[in-house]
Amino acid sequence: MDRALPPPTAAVQTPPTPGAGRFRLVRYFTVAALSTFLLVGLSLYFLEHGEIAFFEKVQKGQAAFFKQSQMELSRKTDQAAKRSLIAAQEAANENMTDLLANVLWESDFGPFIARVQSLSVDYCRAIEEYKKIPATMAPEARKECFAELGKKIRALPGFAALDKRTFAAMKGSTVFKIKVYDLRGLTVYSSEHKQIGEDKALNAGWRSAAQGKAASELTHRDQFSAFEGTVENRDLISSYIPVRRKGSDMVLGVFEIYADVTPFLGQVKGSSAELAAIVAANQEKIEQAAKHDAEIVAENSGELLRVVGALLVGLFVALLLIVKRGQSLIDAQVLAQEKALARERLWHHEKMSAMAAMAAHVSHETGNALTIISGLARELSDPQPGGIDPQEAASMIAEQTNRIVRMSRQITTFALASGDNPELTDVNRLVEAVCYFFNFDLRFRNKPIEFRSGEGVPTCRLVSDHLKEVLMNLLPSRRGRVTVATTPCEQGVTIRITTESATNSGAPEHAVALSDAQLELARRRLADMGGTLTLSGANAGLIEITLPAELQQAAAQ
Repeated sequence: MDRALPPPTAAVQTPPTPGAGRFRLVRYFTVAALSTFLLVGLSLYFLEHGEIAFFEKVQKGQAAFFKQSQMELSRKTDQAAKRSLIAAQEAANENMTDLLANVLWESDFGPFIARVQSLSVDYCRAIEEYKKIPATMAPEARKECFAELGKKIRALPGFAALDKRTFAAMKGSTVFKIKVYDLRGLTVYSSEHKQIGEDKALNAGWRSAAQGKAASELTHRDQFSAFEGTVENRDLISSYIPVRRKGSDMVLGVFEIYADVTPFLGQVKGSSAELAAIVAANQEKIEQAAKHDAEIVAENSGELLRVVGALLVGLFVALLLIVKRGQSLIDAQVLAQEKALARERLWHHEKMSAMAAMAAHVSHETGNALTIISGLARELSDPQPGGIDPQEAASMIAEQTNRIVRMSRQITTFALASGDNPELTDVNRLVEAVCYFFNFDLRFRNKPIEFRSGEGVPTCRLVSDHLKEVLMNLLPSRRGRVTVATTPCEQGVTIRITTESATNSGAPEHAVALSDAQLELARRRLADMGGTLTLSGANAGLIEITLPAELQQAAAQ
């Protein structure tokens, strides 16, 4: 009733293409580094260019500020000189006023002003109020009215003598004109006779002097009527000076004195021009120094860019050497991974072949058992004379049923996924299931793995998938007669994998070296479960796995 097992299907292995899928580190680094260094270089160049432009802008701003400051200083110096000239001349005019008052006021000006007081100015000042005169004609009417009043003043007794004495007193001096006002603001005397009778009541200078405070201003006249005649292009300081009663602050009248300061103002202008020339020379020196500094900064920036460029080139070369070394390591790792992948594909193929063989074997064995059970059932249902004994048939049915149950249990134990959490596990049953699976592997077809179940092996708390993974990584590397035995020990359980040569020459068939990756994975999985892995004997012919009876630590992922 037994049937031959079908051979496992051989899959076509596709070898990995050398270098396929490798990361070209040198290429990507060269492109990325050159792009980055170029970007850094351009950034540094533009930053340095902007720094130079900023420095030039700052220098120009400082030069402009210095120029403005120098011009402001020159302007303020000129103004201060003019103010000093006005103040000095105002003091001189006050002294002149005091001198004239001492000489002429009581004898001439005082009595004359008293006579002028008899002439009323109200009529002339009220001309705008008369409706008979159009508003547009009022200023001229007022002017004519005050001019008539001036004629009356010049016609008063004592005017000729006063005028003569005044001209005599001012002859040869720098005073070009004298005017005298009463407290009404009326011009009672002027060395320029046509101005006598003018109304200055609204003049700010007269108002200030009438209140006891002198007031002066600097003016330029293209033509001016002076004691010596008409003069041209003269700079004059006019001062309104109050005349006070002796021993009192009481103001009796106001003098207006025009003094010639053309020579002094020329000196001030000359000093200002000299200062302006110094300022211009300093400004030129500053601009030359700024230009020289800008050239130095540009040269230093260029030197800095050259140094940084050399450093970047050196850094790129150094990094390129490091990356080339890294590329060689990556290539070696990729090659190792490709070899490992090829081994994994081969192992996967072998595992699938074993699973296919196991499935065929299970199907065959189960079919045989079911055929026997079916035949016995028919004979029991329709017994024939001289047929099978019912007790023998029941015994055979039980035997075949146990056969099916045992295979199902082994397959279930091997295929059942336990997850990553430790759980109580029957080590004997698990190891037996793995050995049973490998008996269908082509490498063990003629030399099945012998499993020796130890007596009194305790139950261990472990991750069964991890132990299966360890065994399935270790067993395929064995050649010859392989024996797997479990025995109890002080720590818990010892699993011994023994390999013996089956060749007449004594060649070590088991000398298939375990890769570092396989050993590292096995040791890490066992360490996570609290176990150890030991290789000993000739060519690692003995592998011992020790597992603790109880494991409280969770397995790592």
